Amino acid sequence: QVQMVESGGGLVQAGGSLRLSCAASGRTFSSYAMGWFRQAPGKEREFVAAIRGSGRNTYYADSVKGRFTISRDNAKNTVYLQMNSLKPEDTAVYYCAGGLEYYGMNYIEAPVYDYWGQGTQVTVSS
Repeated sequence: QVQMVESGGGLVQAGGSLRLSCAASGRTFSSYAMGWFRQAPGKEREFVAAIRGSGRNTYYADSVKGRFTISRDNAKNTVYLQMNSLKPEDTAVYYCAGGLEYYGMNYIEAPVYDYWGQGTQVTVSS
């Protein structure tokens, strides 16, 4: 069983920055693709960003491209989401997710991820 714990959420003004972290348990972290998803009140969960186990490839939702950066440190079993130029519409609970990589994996789809964190609240004030 892989456990993941997010941290780094909080309240920030529009235009500000936050960095989310997600620490995962387990010995084979580099075999897992990692993703960040978010869910705002009254809305469905949506894809934000993903990164392959090797860290060589990253994927972003159009709404965050150019503002958010996903990265990982496999030696620390941790994935990060650097969020810059935050907007009020980025307000949501952010979840990290992990899924064992396989050929043809669709990194932007939530069902491919088997393990989820508890979520961390990000609130952007205008």
